[in-house]
Amino acid sequence: MFVSRRIRTEDDYLVAGRSLGPVVVTFTVFATWFGAETCIGAAGAIYERGLAGGSADPFGYAICIILAGLFLAVPLWRLRLTTIADLFRLRFGVPVERLAVILMVPTSVLWAAAQIRAFGQVLASASGLEVEVTIAIAALVVMAYTMFGGLLADAWTDLVQGISLVVGLGALFVVVMRREGFDVLKELRPGALDPFSAGDHSVLAVMEEWAVPVVGSVVAAEVVARMLSARSASIARNATLVAGGAYLLIGLMPVFLGLVGGVLLPGLDDPEQILPLLAQRYLPTGLFVLFAGALVSAILSTVDSALLASAALVSHNVLVPVMSGVDERTKVRIARGCVAAFGVAAYVMALRADRVYTLVEHASAFGSAGLAVIVGFGLYTRVGGTGSAIGSLLGGVAAWIAGAYFLDLPYPYLTSLAVAAAAYVGIAALGSAPTRALEPVEA
Repeated sequence: MFVSRRIRTEDDYLVAGRSLGPVVVTFTVFATWFGAETCIGAAGAIYERGLAGGSADPFGYAICIILAGLFLAVPLWRLRLTTIADLFRLRFGVPVERLAVILMVPTSVLWAAAQIRAFGQVLASASGLEVEVTIAIAALVVMAYTMFGGLLADAWTDLVQGISLVVGLGALFVVVMRREGFDVLKELRPGALDPFSAGDHSVLAVMEEWAVPVVGSVVAAEVVARMLSARSASIARNATLVAGGAYLLIGLMPVFLGLVGGVLLPGLDDPEQILPLLAQRYLPTGLFVLFAGALVSAILSTVDSALLASAALVSHNVLVPVMSGVDERTKVRIARGCVAAFGVAAYVMALRADRVYTLVEHASAFGSAGLAVIVGFGLYTRVGGTGSAIGSLLGGVAAWIAGAYFLDLPYPYLTSLAVAAAAYVGIAALGSAPTRALEPVEA
């Protein structure tokens, strides 16, 4: 609320006035990505499946962040965008911009729903209330929290939350290590340390498992917004790279705790409760408070980013352009209204989902194949235009939905990537020329 008093324009609200320095950008990228899927979802998946459950988190998403820093941060920042959808308008035209928004918003809302459900899990484990009740409380808290300060407040709270996360998660890791040591790893079930021990061992199966987090999230609106909020292109690139390395390093803590949790607390009905239950068993009250704060920090720093990203796409790229004579204050109000609306949608999804990890997997896969293809072609080539971009977006999402839900294909995401790329190249070869060249703006 304090930071929100500095918000005067839409840019202030959505990209923090492009004013953030390296430390804040590093922590906001790290904290935005390090959320419920790592602390709750991935730890539970590793508890069940061993390292085979951790291909997405932390390993896949760490690679995703590093790739975004290497290949996207500088060219996107130099275009002076407000959202990633602005790139599609500049390169391919308004129809592609609007279609991209339609495909990207469900991803952000699903991501927010995962965080809200995880927040409810934490509150349920600490309070004894039913998960449905705590999810409702969590939704109200995060909606109110997100509406006030925009990305500027988001980034500064991410700094505090990122530090809290490292301290709290580190406390649990250190205490368990001191009590149990590495000897507990000798008691792991056979195959727990094999990252390819579960399911299909083929090359395509491994590629499918890794493509969803790496390719599916590399152009996510949340991480792009943070890169755009940096005060220079070099800060955007370097801070994102450091955040990716930190994500991997800190993410190894839930990996270890999920592995040893299968030995220390076997037979859990709900594997996603493993970290809170370990904390209750091993930590004294003071350290448990730190750990609970870490989980809440991880969740809040991600859910506000997801809600803000979806609100930015709809308000900036859809609603404001169709309204004539809208002043900056009204633009901010529209964005805040969108945050509230998508908060309600995320709450409904969180109630109906069985698992946090399932929500995150769907969020990463839905519509992202075509988005990744057209960002790559759009930024680095002059090949293709409006028709090829639309064909790629529609082809990719149709192939994924059909493969995952109707045809039961073994590799639905790889199929969607292949269809998206083939549609783009094929339509471009038929004569879809670029609508205009991208022109970087030097600040």
